[in-house]
Amino acid sequence: MNKKKNQAEAVKETVTLKGMEVLLKGEMPEVGELLPDFTVVRRDFKEASLYDIELPVKVVLSVPSLETSTCAMETRKFNEQLGKLKNVAGMVVSKDLPFAQKRFCEVEGIENVMAVSDYRYGDFGSESGMEMVNGPLKGLLARAVFVLDTDNRIHYSELVSEVSNEPDYEAALNAVKALLK
Repeated sequence: MNKKKNQAEAVKETVTLKGMEVLLKGEMPEVGELLPDFTVVRRDFKEASLYDIELPVKVVLSVPSLETSTCAMETRKFNEQLGKLKNVAGMVVSKDLPFAQKRFCEVEGIENVMAVSDYRYGDFGSESGMEMVNGPLKGLLARAVFVLDTDNRIHYSELVSEVSNEPDYEAALNAVKALLK
């Protein structure tokens, strides 16, 4: 019983999945705060960190799975748009296994967004508050976008209220362009 109470106390944010309320574990960092560092696994199974990226602007996408049409579309769109910009790194984080991420990126020609997995440690989900704690996608990540500066300070964030919807691309890209000025 204590375990359930402690888990409920840790839940701060909510989203919906096809209208059903989904609770998130933790609290999403706000604009102006630093996005805490996290360790993820790349497609080659080597570990990577947010702090390994040294470009002036970083776009971190949180998605449930690249195997869904919405996540695939979002990744393709950000890949295309970020490919037109210099000094911007894109990272899409899911709990998909690196095998699946590698296949997806090869088939879709994803070269401007690094697909990484949070399956091993769950650092990203914990540090960003994006892990879903109930519903059919329990344990996966909610959909969100973070635009960071070189110090990993958040300049823009969007927690997409309905997991099956796409994010506001225009707002995120405007935040990226503002940081590049």
